[in-house]
Amino acid sequence: MAPEADRRTVLYDSHVALGAKIVGFGGWSMPLSYSEGTIAEHRACRTAAVAFDVSHLGTVRVSGSGAFAALQAAFTNDLGKISVGRAQYTHLLDPVDASVQDDIIVWWVGPESFDVMPNASNTDRVVSALSGTGGEVRVADVTAERAVIAVQGPRARALLASVSPAAASVGRFRVETFDFAGVTCTVAGTGYTGEDGVECAVPVEVAVDFWNAVLGAGITPAGLGARDTLRLEAALPLHGHELGPGITSLQAGLGWVVSRTKGDFRGRAALEAERAAGVARRLIGISLDGRQPAREGATVHLPGGADGVGVVSSGNFSPMLDHAIALAFVDAASALVPGDAVECDVRGRRLAGHVAALPFVAKHGAPAA
Repeated sequence: MAPEADRRTVLYDSHVALGAKIVGFGGWSMPLSYSEGTIAEHRACRTAAVAFDVSHLGTVRVSGSGAFAALQAAFTNDLGKISVGRAQYTHLLDPVDASVQDDIIVWWVGPESFDVMPNASNTDRVVSALSGTGGEVRVADVTAERAVIAVQGPRARALLASVSPAAASVGRFRVETFDFAGVTCTVAGTGYTGEDGVECAVPVEVAVDFWNAVLGAGITPAGLGARDTLRLEAALPLHGHELGPGITSLQAGLGWVVSRTKGDFRGRAALEAERAAGVARRLIGISLDGRQPAREGATVHLPGGADGVGVVSSGNFSPMLDHAIALAFVDAASALVPGDAVECDVRGRRLAGHVAALPFVAKHGAPAA
């Protein structure tokens, strides 16, 4: 059992009843896996459908006539490219060195209302950044008022339709409302697995019933373990690994998240200075020859090279490829390209591999070209 000091989602008792292994994550007690284990849950997402409790993610409601301007000033992406009823991926930068303090999804739910979805441990930081923008804007942490249930996989929509046809039909990066048991819920066509699917924000009073209905539709419960291996196969960044202190959007290969036309925003000057000077390192994928993973911190070498050219940021076994994969930051000067041979030093043992094209796994479990 997790420490009592940890926060628990409204679905905590449901996870325990399902036999989940509970771990602490970002201050929350969360399911790591259920009885079938992480690999089975991972493969269920690639071949059918799974449901994740991601209620530990924050929801910061930003509203008022100044809400749009506040978000534009705080975040890197340009909300002017989308409109009400859409979602957008964006970054919050450190104003001094442009490090990515958080990566965020914004749900534009109404003309002057936005739900900002930060990572679990960064909610207070996001609230602080938005509260300091001035103007007619209200910023409220409403995380405790809802559960967020992500339904992901190639059969996610077909199975979810028996619970809510409206939730199942929301388009990719669209945001809509739906009714469940007489209560209004919000759904977005977003996720963190590389598969199709949706994320449903459900008020706490009906969250357990909704979760039970989703599982009753034949959707497999999945925990944080599978969520991490799925995002790694899809080459999606994890804050604290591919994003975080000392890591900028440009180094992570996410320059497309940064608007160069919308005007000033937090950290823009520092990021533009880095762009002008050229990034010193960049993120690559590595496919290892065997099943043993190179974990975070392992040094990347050219074959036989004494000096490292990079460091692994995330590494694990790929259930779909049946060998280990990793993401790593390497010196830009190394000029590595897909197919180039590399080695990862794991406690003095060199693991052979090569630079891989990203993502490692395309949708529905098919290896990427």
